[in-house]
Amino acid sequence: MRFDSGRVCLDLLATCTPHEGIRDGDALRLWLAGAGLVPDRTPLARVGPDWAAAFRALRADVESLVRAELAGTGPDESALARVNALAAGPPPGLCAVRDQEGHLVRELCGGVECGALLAAVARDAVELLTDPGDRALLRACAGDGCTRVYLDTSRGHRRRWCSSELCGNRERVARHRRRALASGSR
Repeated sequence: MRFDSGRVCLDLLATCTPHEGIRDGDALRLWLAGAGLVPDRTPLARVGPDWAAAFRALRADVESLVRAELAGTGPDESALARVNALAAGPPPGLCAVRDQEGHLVRELCGGVECGALLAAVARDAVELLTDPGDRALLRACAGDGCTRVYLDTSRGHRRRWCSSELCGNRERVARHRRRALASGSR
């Protein structure tokens, strides 16, 4: 799983390419920890197929809204209503507690609830879609076959790929091959 899209909601979108990344509760546990939605060492015993399905549904709605924004079209009103309803829920509560070494660390207060974690991601999507500055930085990867969306925070805002190391490198290799074939065929 990659967490380099620039926003948690965009990292959620990235979980469906190139294959389904939230296929079950175990995969969702990994994503929640990797995305920083739950602090390290947070027990996630109740995460199951129903949680995974809820996050996949939110992902579909956020993707619909982000793709509409990129296309310059109006949002799907039902997707917008579902994201707004989730965003209105209470976010997870954070507490500072001492770890075994006596340092303060973050912990979720009152346990881990699916609705609270969904609210955090939905709220991030609402913030992204209502912030003109961030909306202007939304980009779709120009990599061949890549469907990832990211925030272009590069200097000059001319970033073309979700990852220079992956999609950018593939494009550079393909360009090199085309030039080599063209020069060899003369």
